[in-house]
Amino acid sequence: GVQRLLNQARWDADRVRDDLRPYVIEHLGDPQAVLVIDETGFLKKGDQSVGVQRQ
Repeated sequence: GVQRLLNQARWDADRVRDDLRPYVIEHLGDPQAVLVIDETGFLKKGDQSVGVQRQ
C-alpha cells in the first residue's frame, strides 16, 4: 500500500502540496516554528553497523 504509493504510483506533487498546505498551516502552524528536513543516514548492511542485529 504505502510503499507502492511512495515508489510506484503516479501522482501530482503540486496538487498534493496545494491540498496539504492549508491543513499544515491550520494544525501545525506557529509563528515561531522552524521546519527541519534531515535526509542524512547510512545503509545498514551486515552486522557491524550500529543498530543492526539479528532479530
